[in-house]
Amino acid sequence: MRIGVDARLLCEPVTGIGRYTQEICSRLIARERDVHLYMPASPISDMWHSAGANVRSASFRGRLGKMLWSQTVMPHYAAKDELDVFWGATHRLPRFLSERIARVVTIHDLVWKYAGETMRPFSRLVEQCLMPQAIHAADMIMADSISTAEGIKSVFPDAKDKVRVVALGASRWADPKPFSALRDVGVDGSYFLFVGTLEPRKNLARLLRAFAQLPPELRTSFRLVIAGGKGWGGVDINAWLTELGIDGQVILPGYVTDDQLASLYAHAEFLVMPSLYEGFGLPILESMLYGTPVITSNCSSMPEVGGNAALLVDPLCETSIANGLKLMMTDDVLRSELAHNTSTNVNRFSWESTVNESLAVFEEAIERRQMKLSYGR
Repeated sequence: MRIGVDARLLCEPVTGIGRYTQEICSRLIARERDVHLYMPASPISDMWHSAGANVRSASFRGRLGKMLWSQTVMPHYAAKDELDVFWGATHRLPRFLSERIARVVTIHDLVWKYAGETMRPFSRLVEQCLMPQAIHAADMIMADSISTAEGIKSVFPDAKDKVRVVALGASRWADPKPFSALRDVGVDGSYFLFVGTLEPRKNLARLLRAFAQLPPELRTSFRLVIAGGKGWGGVDINAWLTELGIDGQVILPGYVTDDQLASLYAHAEFLVMPSLYEGFGLPILESMLYGTPVITSNCSSMPEVGGNAALLVDPLCETSIANGLKLMMTDDVLRSELAHNTSTNVNRFSWESTVNESLAVFEEAIERRQMKLSYGR
């Protein structure tokens, strides 16, 4: 089976969907599968060449440049490489892909539909235009969670028979360093952790206001660490901290390396992820791999992923978030019980299962494509 991959996110610093693409591709290559990676620019890591992947990169920059590349250069090379199946790892499929090639697309979320107000206007417009096209063109669709799968079936009922749930795994990419190593990112005492890009969907404004409601002694005993790259949408963390009077109780290391993130997960008292919507919520599992329990939202996929190792709160209610924080900070028994449950919960998910299930979907897509061709459709 020759597998082509839209690997555009492997040209950028790794975040959620990029990590998903990286984990699956690296495992396919390790299994000696014939994998062809298509990138609009040079990969950020040399690992792909040394691992034995077939890499075709170009020199297209910017959003419009990448869109042009995806509809022209990428399908050209996909045909030239005589692929059996093409996998769009991030909501997209080339419009002019050869009819002979089976198509699979992963839909990670439907933010544009269920939380569109939290997106950049242009990004929302692109999703509204290109996701329906990809769903219609796909022979098979992979959804990260039951929640996302049900959303796809609701919005695109004609596609319901080709949707398969393929859950993500979790990556313990590094062993944590001693607590003292966290001084490099400004941590020197007990803390709880937020991980994610600083954007409206992550609900940071409500989280900070909820934190500010707590008694001063709790805020000084458990500082909040926000690890994430700069986002958009008026998320001005420093201004919010000053306005709320909590700037001395929040640590902002910014984007952190994988080694630093592993240590932050491992030594945190708990992770907090009160997102307004998530297609999966990978930091929930990543945190639990290090034995760290979670506070997360009671909506979309987050209860599904958090399982019995997460405390659920209403992300639209600051009081609910504040009560969850206070409970996790003060109830040592609860925090210990949730931490104990992390290993059982994480064992429900693995990247090896993700790859096995993805390969099964690729096979099903090839069969469907061959049937379409044989019937002249």
